[in-house]
Amino acid sequence: MVVPFLDLKAAYDELAAEAEGAMLASLRSGWYILGPDVERFETAFASYCEADHAIGVANGLDALRLSLMALDIGPGDKVLVPSNTYIATWLAVSQCGAVPVPVEPDEPTHNITAEGIRAAMQPGVKAVIPVHLYGQPADMGAIMPVARELGLKVIEDAAQAHGARSGGRRIGAHGDAVCWSFYPGKNLGALGDGGGITTDDPKIADRLRLLRNYGSREKYRNEEPGLNSRLDPVQAAFLSVKLKVLDEWNARRAGIAARYLDAFADTGLILPQVAAGVDPVWHLFVVRHPERDAFMARLAERGVQTLVHYPIAPHAQAAYGPMSLSDADLPLASRLAREVISLPIGPQMTEAQCDEVISAVRELV
Repeated sequence: MVVPFLDLKAAYDELAAEAEGAMLASLRSGWYILGPDVERFETAFASYCEADHAIGVANGLDALRLSLMALDIGPGDKVLVPSNTYIATWLAVSQCGAVPVPVEPDEPTHNITAEGIRAAMQPGVKAVIPVHLYGQPADMGAIMPVARELGLKVIEDAAQAHGARSGGRRIGAHGDAVCWSFYPGKNLGALGDGGGITTDDPKIADRLRLLRNYGSREKYRNEEPGLNSRLDPVQAAFLSVKLKVLDEWNARRAGIAARYLDAFADTGLILPQVAAGVDPVWHLFVVRHPERDAFMARLAERGVQTLVHYPIAPHAQAAYGPMSLSDADLPLASRLAREVISLPIGPQMTEAQCDEVISAVRELV
């Protein structure tokens, strides 16, 4: 049996009838930039996230960059970022002219903490970007008071956390702005690139709507240098359909994760740990193995597809070579990059496929 890492076609097939009807209606509407389909999705997604506002944008990187711009983070500023994250978190900071300052995560959860933020503070730091990595929220109940005490803006990178909760509240408005990716593989994924931002602050929301549209409210009148970054209405129509089943599909992921946690408890793998007070959505099920590459190869021979999130830490990328950060400077991020492996998990995964992953891992670990 071949077990795919994630079966996007099966996900589409489950929703095909309703999704195709919604997308066809969008195509026939004559609205191809913003418009009613985007507005409907923004309203529904804001409500789902327990936020007052949602702003659809072109992708998750733009969501981060626009949020930084809306909060006046730019040249001369520094932003605290996790040392272990997808590079987009760092790129958004750099593209605003600011400097990313890495914070090593909490090892059990791979997320940054309030204590880590406090320890990493230095002159010039104006904001922090907690990442809800793998679908497990950072502890926003602890992070927000420390951030406010330190005078920091808080921009949450929730690209992997659609539907997750921290302190009983949906991820969506703990910080000043919360940034989302609707990349196809996400828990709430589109059929191409897409992104969004949620917030409770009407002034931030208003500025984000301005900035995503060339800095313009009225055609040919530009109040400030903005971007062209707008969620496509056909994608919005599809996302509105998928949003209806998000909780159900997240529950399926949680069921697989529970089986894995039970089955692998005695294997010697370092398993994900769920922090107190958070409800993860299991975008990824990430374990650690000291000989990760050889373990992956054995699983591949058995037909179990795996991925690595992420094989190269941001500080080790050529893009950040000028920062001259070594593995010795960020030892945990470096070790995670060598050891993490993501096992198959997804809402269309069958019981037989889950059984096969469990059997293969237990046999080959």
